[in-house]
Amino acid sequence: MTEPFDHLLEKYARLVVRVGVNVQPGQEVVVNALPEQADAARAIADEAYRVGASRVRIDYGDPHVKRAAVELGPEDQLGVSQEHELAQVRAWHDSKPALISLTGNPHPTLMEGLDPARLAKSTPIDLIQQVMPLILSNKVAWTVIGAPTKGWADSVGVADLAQLWDAVAVAMRLDQADPVAAWQAHVAKLRTRAAILNGHRFDRIRYRGPGTDLTLGMAPGSTWVGGALENEDGVEFVPNMPTEEVFISPDWRRAEGHVRTSAPFFLASMGTLVEDLALEINDGTITGATAAHGEDEVRAQFDLIPRSKHFGEVAIVDSDSAVAATGLVYKDMLFDENVGSHVAWGMGYTTAMDGTLPLSPDQRVDQGLNQSDTHVDIVIGSPEVQVDGIHADGTVVPVTRGDEFVLRD
Repeated sequence: MTEPFDHLLEKYARLVVRVGVNVQPGQEVVVNALPEQADAARAIADEAYRVGASRVRIDYGDPHVKRAAVELGPEDQLGVSQEHELAQVRAWHDSKPALISLTGNPHPTLMEGLDPARLAKSTPIDLIQQVMPLILSNKVAWTVIGAPTKGWADSVGVADLAQLWDAVAVAMRLDQADPVAAWQAHVAKLRTRAAILNGHRFDRIRYRGPGTDLTLGMAPGSTWVGGALENEDGVEFVPNMPTEEVFISPDWRRAEGHVRTSAPFFLASMGTLVEDLALEINDGTITGATAAHGEDEVRAQFDLIPRSKHFGEVAIVDSDSAVAATGLVYKDMLFDENVGSHVAWGMGYTTAMDGTLPLSPDQRVDQGLNQSDTHVDIVIGSPEVQVDGIHADGTVVPVTRGDEFVLRD
C-alpha cells in the first residue's frame, strides 16, 4: 500500500461523508456493510460524527446466513423481511438520513451451487419496494461506495488487499493533492457533458460493435444526467462513487437489436458472476439471453421480477475514466460500469426523465419510464463499440469514437 492504511481510510471517509452524501449537522447516517468491511464502516462513522451527525448506525448483513436460508430455510420465508426492517425504512421519509452502502463482495463464489429459482426468491422485494421511492425521488442523500476485502481482491486477481486499495484510491481520485477539489472539477465536467447531449435532443442512441447492434429510443422527457444530484432539501450528493458516466432513462418500449457484454459482471442479487452475456431485444423487451457463465441466474431474475426484461438506463463512459485507468476488471458493478458505456435492465430513474417524479409507477410506465424492483448495469462499451446519436429525421451524429467522447455543442 502506497500510504499508511489509517491515513488512506481517513481520506476515503472524508470524501464519502463530505462529498458522497454531504452529511449535514444534526443528520442521522445509516451505513450498510458486511462484517469484513468494518474498518471502512467505522472510519465513515468517525468522520460523520466529526462533521456533526446526530447518530450513525451501521447495519451489517451476512451472506452466509442468506446462503443457509436459500439452501435450508422454508421456501415461504425466502425474501420476506421482518416488520421492524420495513418500519425502519418507512420512518426514513421523515427522518431523512444519509444512506451509505458499501459494496465489494468478500465471498464472490459463496452462492454457487444453489438452486437459481430459490436464490431469486430470496431477494427482499418487499424491502426494495420501500427503499426505491426514497432513492428514485432523491428524498434522501445516498451513495454507494466500494470497500475492499480480501475475497474481493482475490477475485479481481491482484496480489493482495493492499493492491486493491491502491487501485480503488486511484479510481476515487484519492491520489490527487486535494481529492475533494478533484471531485468537484470532475462533477462539473460530467454536468457539461450531459448538457452537450441534452442540447442535441437525440431521438435514439445506437451502440455498434462486435456482437452488438442496439438502438434505444428516447421519450419526450428523457434527460441526460451526470455527476451530482440534489435531494429534496437541496443538498448536493454523488449517488455513485466512483462515477464516470452520463446517463439517461430511455423509453422502455423503443429498444431493438442485440448486445453482448464487453466485461463480466457480478449479479449481486443472485450471488453469481455473469460472463459473456448476449441478449436479443425486440419491441423493447429482452426476448433471449445466453451466457458462458451465470445464464440460469439471469433467466431466473427475468422470470421472477416483473418488468426486468425492459431497459431503464443508457449510459456513456469514455477513456477519460479514472476507473478504466487502473486497468482492472473489478467484478463489481459499481466500478465496472464506470469502465465503459453500458445499459441497464430494470428500474428507470425519474431524475433522468422530466415530469415523472409526481406520477404513480403505472403512470411512469405509460410515459415510457420503466419501473421494476431491480436495476442491473451491463457494460457493452469498448474501443471497438461506437456510440451514435440519431435525430428524429434520421441524421446520425457520432458521440464516441474509439472510446473517446467526440460530441460537441
